[in-house]
Amino acid sequence: MTANPTACIVVIGNEILSGRTQDANINYIAKKLGASGIPVQEVRIIPDVPDVIVKTINEVRAKFTYIFTTGGIGPTHDDITAECIAQAFGVPLEHNAEALAILTEYYKAIGKELNEARMRMSHAPKGASVLTNPVGKFPGFKIENVHILPGVPQVMQNIFDNLLPSLSGGPPIVMHIVTCDVREGDLAEDLREIALRYPTIDIGSYPGVRNDQFVTQLICKGSDAEMVATAGREVAEMAARLGNLLDVAA
Repeated sequence: MTANPTACIVVIGNEILSGRTQDANINYIAKKLGASGIPVQEVRIIPDVPDVIVKTINEVRAKFTYIFTTGGIGPTHDDITAECIAQAFGVPLEHNAEALAILTEYYKAIGKELNEARMRMSHAPKGASVLTNPVGKFPGFKIENVHILPGVPQVMQNIFDNLLPSLSGGPPIVMHIVTCDVREGDLAEDLREIALRYPTIDIGSYPGVRNDQFVTQLICKGSDAEMVATAGREVAEMAARLGNLLDVAA
């Protein structure tokens, strides 16, 4: 079986690290990619620090099939993502002609000046292509396997949804979720034995509270739907044997 392509999300922004802004993009991207058979294997949240951005991009672009960055491509001085990715690739930063034309038309239509700050949004590494926004007028960019997306969720989603069909995926990542009232310490050994029988399936345990009741969710995840279902049935049988099986979702 051919391995699925892989993805990494790089969230760039001091506002995320400070807690001032809650990220809404990771969940959206990861779910959409998983359904397309492109599992997200790593997420990095990094500050607006040039050396950190350059180092991170060079590490992850060599490790994963697809890279998606969010944040740092707006009109202000701290929007430095495009500049840093150009440094990572060793190419100049330039005004992308297609992006500049899009912005020129947009600001003319709304009667605003395309000033120097707004022109920053056309900055892209030399050789990058535009990722168009079918709803708004603020584009993203792509250079090799790195996709440079804005941080504003609504704008990011429009560009990402337009981009997604062009990505080469694999079998969809499917999940089998078993919820029970068995505590992790009581099921750990049995769950470990099941996981050993299914080494290609990601089997995890996640405790929590639902309707004021302590619950444990046991999740089987992978690209082989039949094997995920088989492992899921074993997990459900184990949960029913050790306690109360509350629900099963696939």
